[in-house]
Amino acid sequence: MFNIDYFILLGSFLLILGVLSTKFSSRIGVPALVLFIAVGMIVGSDGLGFIYFDNAHFAQLIGVIALVIILFEGGLQTKWTTVKPVIVPSLSLATVGVFITTAIVAIAAKLILDVTWFEAILFGSIVGSTDAAAVFAILKGQNIRPRLGSTLEAESGTNDPMAVFLTITFIQLITIDDNNILLLVLSFFWQMIIGLLIGLLFGKLATFAINKINLDSSGLYPVFALAFALLTYGLTDLINASGLLAVYVAALIIGNSDLTYRHSIFKFNEGFAWMMQILMFVILGLLVFPSQLFTFDVVISGLLLALILIFIARPIAVFLSTIKMGFNTKEKIFLSWAGLRGAVPIVLATFPMIAGLENSQIFFNVVFFVVLLSALLQGTSIPYLAGRLGLTGPEKVTPMHTLELVSIGKANAEIIEFIVSADNIIADKKIVDIKLPSSALINAIIRKDQLVTPKGNTVIHEGDILYILTSRESKPKLKEILNKMKEHETAN
Repeated sequence: MFNIDYFILLGSFLLILGVLSTKFSSRIGVPALVLFIAVGMIVGSDGLGFIYFDNAHFAQLIGVIALVIILFEGGLQTKWTTVKPVIVPSLSLATVGVFITTAIVAIAAKLILDVTWFEAILFGSIVGSTDAAAVFAILKGQNIRPRLGSTLEAESGTNDPMAVFLTITFIQLITIDDNNILLLVLSFFWQMIIGLLIGLLFGKLATFAINKINLDSSGLYPVFALAFALLTYGLTDLINASGLLAVYVAALIIGNSDLTYRHSIFKFNEGFAWMMQILMFVILGLLVFPSQLFTFDVVISGLLLALILIFIARPIAVFLSTIKMGFNTKEKIFLSWAGLRGAVPIVLATFPMIAGLENSQIFFNVVFFVVLLSALLQGTSIPYLAGRLGLTGPEKVTPMHTLELVSIGKANAEIIEFIVSADNIIADKKIVDIKLPSSALINAIIRKDQLVTPKGNTVIHEGDILYILTSRESKPKLKEILNKMKEHETAN
């Protein structure tokens, strides 16, 4: 009989373990996703035996919902100014790169796993894309050059549709005798184009709704934003377009717009994305049986395929799909190494299981092993490699301070959080010399984690975090002043 109290107790225990493991992961240099998976494997039926879980349908459901939330949070945090210059290489990696990776891995899978060509290409499709959850988690807080980080994040946010399309297509080719290849190709363009358009539409709609609606509680704004993410995915997927692409595009639009309760929306989704990431990887860890995973055949097959994927397929895909796109050899080496595999391949590996394919369990176990090796080998060494190749930038400034107006919905005012860079026109100036709008006032300055009370003769320094109270009418003018660069000043 299902015991609700036992389930709640165990769920809380797993969540606490997942949160604590993030602390250990940064200290020992192991990606958190590996520890989440380990927690699931340890408490599963082959470990301590607390939970027996073999429901691929439920794992797929949780995995897809978690990916939607993780992609939404990743899109919110992505700045359009850094993504715009790398749109072309990112999309090339997300399409051409995935196709090349799939083809090379398929040849290896045909020889190593001794399966049919369609099954080999299916395996290549499953592991062909990088994983947004893994990439966002590894790059968060790292001082890797913005162009490289943005390329990897945009690629991982947009390459899932290609992998999903290839996976579903080859499952159909294996299970259904009569398939129209032309319709399958047209289906791909339908998924990409409609997914992009719906993402743009719902991003604009969500931004308008969040800013116009007057909710009684500030805590409802993050929930409202998240509801739009789920709605975007649901409606897009309902018409057989790419829901994941639509969610990421919508999040880009929302995250780069002026939002009511922006800070609350971002922080809520960051915490919720972490929770879903923990839940997803723990459940995927529960789904695998270590006694089946760590067999000689799976280990050898997984090791060979992982090495081919990491050292041959991914580098070839990167070097070919980024020809004449402004990346030097060191940057291409880094992009090759940072092509992390994570939740997406594992979730996709449940598709053949649900379809009842003959070799689905073998595929799942080998894919799982490939993901573990990718996370351990690549995930632990990305910051080190970036440093060795000289591809790091200045340390990222991540504000850890919360300051929010009680009710923006009912007051004609907002508090703006702004991080001062060396090139900003206000840097090295006294507050009294900065021509802010009459309704704007600098309320607080955070400098090296210390609160500085602003006065007229206070000098603004690089790295300062300013909290500025302004009316809604003055907000556009204020942001224009804050974003001015010093070269504009000399030009005048």
